[in-house]
Amino acid sequence: MKMTLMQHFSELRRRLLWTMLVFVFSFGLGWILSPYVELFLTRPLMNVWNDAALLYTGLSDGLMIQFSLATLVAMIITIPVLMWHIWAYVAPGLHKNEKQFLLPIFLLSPILFFVGAAFAFYILFPIVFKFFIDISNSETLPIVLFPSIKGYLAFAIGLLKVFGVAFQLPLVFVLLNRAGVLSKETAQRSRKYVIVMIFVMAAVLTPPDIVSQVLLAVPMWLLFEISLFFMKRD
Repeated sequence: MKMTLMQHFSELRRRLLWTMLVFVFSFGLGWILSPYVELFLTRPLMNVWNDAALLYTGLSDGLMIQFSLATLVAMIITIPVLMWHIWAYVAPGLHKNEKQFLLPIFLLSPILFFVGAAFAFYILFPIVFKFFIDISNSETLPIVLFPSIKGYLAFAIGLLKVFGVAFQLPLVFVLLNRAGVLSKETAQRSRKYVIVMIFVMAAVLTPPDIVSQVLLAVPMWLLFEISLFFMKRD
């Protein structure tokens, strides 16, 4: 049934209100769970660093960290809900072929984000953190390492976001292909330029060590090759 303009606005407002309610509830849940989230996020560092100690460097650090972790939990829970509401709002106006094309993107995007974040957390973090600790311990001067918990969490969460976004690469190439902007033949001919671009992006987005750069660039390269498999030929 065709909806009027006011009905569209009413439907949009209803879905936005539900999304906001989910965010508020998730924020409250995240506020309660923030100590456990903090413990979870610091585990990769603690596993490779004997006698680890992270510091609060300001009186408000504890409050600000709890607030940021609660927001992180709320975003993790709310974004899939938001994407579902966006899909439910726009889907009735789409043609069948458009639905068949867009629905996998809506489903795969959050999945690929979490796969990228999990790759960073379980594979990259232990290697990179051990590398940093070993470098610090190899100094000839009597150095004591006491990083701030605020700085560590900002660094760790930033890397999780970078890897989550980087793992969206196949969707971007497939979307450009299906939209007629990028042909499969052009993508294949441009492979060497894409690989160079991937390694440059990895160098910019990750810490200045070759290990983390390679650990981001190689999966992105593989994801590019996978995206070629799903592209349509002209």
